[in-house]
Amino acid sequence: MSAGVSGVPPLKVLVIDDERPALDELTFLLGRDPRIGEVRGSDSATEALRVLQAEEVDAVFLDIQMPGLTGLDLAQVLSRFKQPPPVVFVTAHEEHAVAAFELRAVDYVLKPVREERLAEAVRRVVEAGGPAPSGDVQIPVERGGVTRFINRSEITHVEAQGDYARLHTADGSHLVRTPLGSLAEQWASAGFVRIHRSVLVALPHVEEVRSEGGRVSVVIGGTELPVSRRHTRELRSVLTRRDS
Repeated sequence: MSAGVSGVPPLKVLVIDDERPALDELTFLLGRDPRIGEVRGSDSATEALRVLQAEEVDAVFLDIQMPGLTGLDLAQVLSRFKQPPPVVFVTAHEEHAVAAFELRAVDYVLKPVREERLAEAVRRVVEAGGPAPSGDVQIPVERGGVTRFINRSEITHVEAQGDYARLHTADGSHLVRTPLGSLAEQWASAGFVRIHRSVLVALPHVEEVRSEGGRVSVVIGGTELPVSRRHTRELRSVLTRRDS
């Protein structure tokens, strides 16, 4: 990554607003700031969480009044990350400022947004630490119409179920509307490895690797999972790198 203004690497930011004109305007204004390298946009907090589970961002700019999860709800979730990204609220409502700063927001920008005021918010983001180090990611899951969050580090393995994936933890399992192939790509850097076309395992949770009669399997939480011949070499290669 090339250095930006004052030697600070260009920031990657995520903008969340359910109103498309406001989202487009804020994305445009942030894109004009020389300290910003990439701007992602999302029109809902739930969708934003899917983005955050797949990749890291250096700051989040979000509206407060949104259907479903509000901006305050999302900020509360982010505050539980091991390394939460700096949060800037961009809203037309003054009355939530106290709650916003209780959640340690770095700034509170009122709409309509002025470019110079937004530049000040970016300055505060840079002073807050700029790019955030890697941390655990919280995954939104739904059960009985209620959205809750689980830490990715708690997921032991994932099974494909059509266009969905079932996330397994020590406490149970959760179905998410994301194909296994997408999770395999997104979570590779977090230690998730494919052992079968329909199974992904988290290496930190692997207790044993068994080999008998040319057949290989892994044990997670007392459950034995077969490794396909196609993925055996890849698994052994990953384990060798990890142990070296």
